[in-house]
Amino acid sequence: MDLVDKLTDRNFQIAALVSLAAIGTVFTVLEPFLVQDRLKARMKHVTEHRERLRQAQRDSFAKKSASLRASSAQGMLKEIVENLKLFEVFDAADARKKLVMAGFRGPRPVFVFMAARIGMPFVMAIGAGVYIYAVDNMGLDNFGRLLVTIFAFFSGFYVPNLYIQNVAKKRQQKIQLSWPDALDLLLICVESGMSIEAALQKVSEEVGPNAPELAEELGLTTAELSYLQERKQAYINLAERTGLEGVKGVTTALIQSEKYGTPLGQSLRVMAQENRELRMQEAEKKAAALPPKLTVPMIGFFMPVLFAVILGPAIMQVLNFTK
Repeated sequence: MDLVDKLTDRNFQIAALVSLAAIGTVFTVLEPFLVQDRLKARMKHVTEHRERLRQAQRDSFAKKSASLRASSAQGMLKEIVENLKLFEVFDAADARKKLVMAGFRGPRPVFVFMAARIGMPFVMAIGAGVYIYAVDNMGLDNFGRLLVTIFAFFSGFYVPNLYIQNVAKKRQQKIQLSWPDALDLLLICVESGMSIEAALQKVSEEVGPNAPELAEELGLTTAELSYLQERKQAYINLAERTGLEGVKGVTTALIQSEKYGTPLGQSLRVMAQENRELRMQEAEKKAAALPPKLTVPMIGFFMPVLFAVILGPAIMQVLNFTK
């Protein structure tokens, strides 16, 4: 009752509204300074990747992987991962592939991910234990609290993977949304006589403001085409980093065009049409799935009101008649 009286107090309501208005004003003033330029950050990653490729070209390719790890993977996380031999316990190659698909590049994210996989269970178990034992026992006995703590511990093993999968999926959706338009631009550039490197660089600049993720991938591909010994590997890396079937089809066409001399313009035109149809099919699929998703909210919120409107007068008449 004290809480209800407090919430219904006019002075409290006025103070709350004034506080919200003040917070909104401060946020409006500071928001332009807090916004980060995503394209600038991703283009920085492209530049760093190009510099790493230039350094790798100067050194022997046999020692490239070892030299990169030795130069950049330093610190406490590296010691923890190496001492616990987490690369042997977990699949390091699969972890690197997932991290690249999520947009995390370099050796440092791999060490952070490995350390998170071994440390997150303890963090979640401690957090759940503190809450269930010290804050709110939720009406559970000692055995129930122990089960909750154990469940939180084992759930911690899957939290890093779920986070990476979620980030990778969102990133793939953003790339898939802009990929057909990028193919149209690439087709125009190729048919105008530009080389594939110049075309990819031009397309990455054009789509950068609206699709920084795709611009980053195209920029990395341009850098790899310039410094890798086999151009085919650059296209394969693009397909692996995105994990999209539409991108794999285009990279296959690019590889065949360079290997057999097939016309690239016609292949890109067909691929662009297919990707536009795929994007439309995804939109139609979401639209078709909307009515079933709205069924439960309509039953829960619309039907009671409808019944009240229809049956309300009848019930009132019955109550008046009984009086």
